[in-house]
Amino acid sequence: MFDPTAFDNMKVVIEGALYDLDLEGKIAVIDRNDFVNTAKMSRSFELYFTLPDSHVTALIEVRSELMNLAAELLTDFNFKKEPGCYIKLQFLHQGITNKEHLKNILSILIDIWGDTRKISQSITINHSESTTHNVNSIVLDRLVREDQMEDMVELIDTMVITLEQLQSYLGSITSA
Repeated sequence: MFDPTAFDNMKVVIEGALYDLDLEGKIAVIDRNDFVNTAKMSRSFELYFTLPDSHVTALIEVRSELMNLAAELLTDFNFKKEPGCYIKLQFLHQGITNKEHLKNILSILIDIWGDTRKISQSITINHSESTTHNVNSIVLDRLVREDQMEDMVELIDTMVITLEQLQSYLGSITSA
């Protein structure tokens, strides 16, 4: 048996919390991916989920780089990096290009996540298919360590609140 890394432990906690919400019917897990980049010796995990009957999708990505893993496994060496993971959140929806609507969406994200987070919005327009894809990203710009594991459940709860508020806002502008 091997000793799981911080990445493994964080992935299990996040996955477990999200699948518990899925079993309760509060969210629906719609996709998951595990990646190992053998060129850079990094790992990442993605899980996509949505509210029932929603048009907004949430993505949580957990990523660990070689130096984070080495700092954890090779304790005899003095690494400049620490063990842990980086986390990125995204909220995906479609069809919004109006600047005022985009500003309101940004305000919702800032109200929930605070103005110290790195929050960005991107729009991809596919003219041949007449579709617009919106991505709202929140990057936790610090390393998340294993001793902060309990914060992951609170993070997921905040993601669900974000989904609810975005769905409510988007529903109000599309029905108007």
